[in-house]
Amino acid sequence: MSVSQVILLLLVGYSVFTLDKKQKHLPVPTLLFLLGIILSFIPYFAGMDVTERVLYDIFLPALLFVSAYRFSPKALKKNAGIIGLLSTVGLIVTALLLGFFTHVVLGSMVSITLVGALLIASILTPTDPVSVVSILKQSANNEKVADVVDGESMINDGTSVVLFTVLLGIYTSDKSFSAASFISEFLYVSLGGAVLGILFGWAVSKAVHITQHKEYQVMLSIILSYGIFHLAEHIGVSGVLATVASGVMLSWEFDHTNKEDHYREALDGFWGVVEPTILSIVFLLMGIELTNHFKLEHWGLMVLLFVASLIIRFIVISGVIQFFAFWKKSIGWKDTALITWSGIRGTMSVVLLLSLEAKVDGEAELLLSLCFGVIFLSLVVQSLGIYPLSQKMKD
Repeated sequence: MSVSQVILLLLVGYSVFTLDKKQKHLPVPTLLFLLGIILSFIPYFAGMDVTERVLYDIFLPALLFVSAYRFSPKALKKNAGIIGLLSTVGLIVTALLLGFFTHVVLGSMVSITLVGALLIASILTPTDPVSVVSILKQSANNEKVADVVDGESMINDGTSVVLFTVLLGIYTSDKSFSAASFISEFLYVSLGGAVLGILFGWAVSKAVHITQHKEYQVMLSIILSYGIFHLAEHIGVSGVLATVASGVMLSWEFDHTNKEDHYREALDGFWGVVEPTILSIVFLLMGIELTNHFKLEHWGLMVLLFVASLIIRFIVISGVIQFFAFWKKSIGWKDTALITWSGIRGTMSVVLLLSLEAKVDGEAELLLSLCFGVIFLSLVVQSLGIYPLSQKMKD
């Protein structure tokens, strides 16, 4: 991926953000994704090398940090129970149900092992709230639904990485699955990442006092977002959850102890530029990469898997809601359907797919094709349906 290619992608992104005046009806990430598919047919862009390391190491930490930093600590505290259950136990149950469905139903039509089916499910369970949350808040005027969708997507990325890593190890080396081993690894990786992120987020919130120069304070936030991610990955805990936890902790500290110092304004200005810049590149790259694996002969299976994933997600969310008296009383099937539909697959699913591609070296083309097809349907169908569905659910 050359510098000139990146500059041209940024130019495309700038043009889309500037010209797209109907972002509720046609969200920018969806439009960028579709334009990326078009660009893939232009020889200059078709040869771009999109790897999981580029997305995971360079782009993902910034996206995770800005998402967590902007998330309201008050909203997280208020909805911590349902967000935590949905993004951990709920995600694992969703992956198991979708995996068994894939093995039994799709496996009767094409050759898919149970581990391969579970691997597909682990790739398709993390959600991406980009553009969805703002649309929900504008159109549905439902803060609690938007907060749950946003909070779930932040944390379930970390859960999905742990689940995917375990299943990939079994898939590539025929390791046996041990429930006790999985639970212990999951707790170590996830809790270790979260604790590390909280500690460093708190430390940076105090260190920001050392200088009054806003530029240096912004520099410190960059060090935090990338430093904590790679430190966590280096010591074997979740870099995703560490980055999310550090962003949430920094935001919480600023709200409670540093209101008068206006640190947030400087950080908001910087990250407000970084976010659309990275989103432009990432979603265009996702569209370009899609055409390398998309197989039309699997179209029927993709649609079936996509529909099944929505139905299973609706069932799991409905079940999780029963554990919370407030949500059980205040939320109906319409809100549940809206949360279900808002669970769009995006960046993390593509990162996991590219990780699978790198590890299996062309041996799992069917898995790649099915997953990219579902991601395509999710980004297009669900994104375009968010606004009309949220309007309909208000009636």
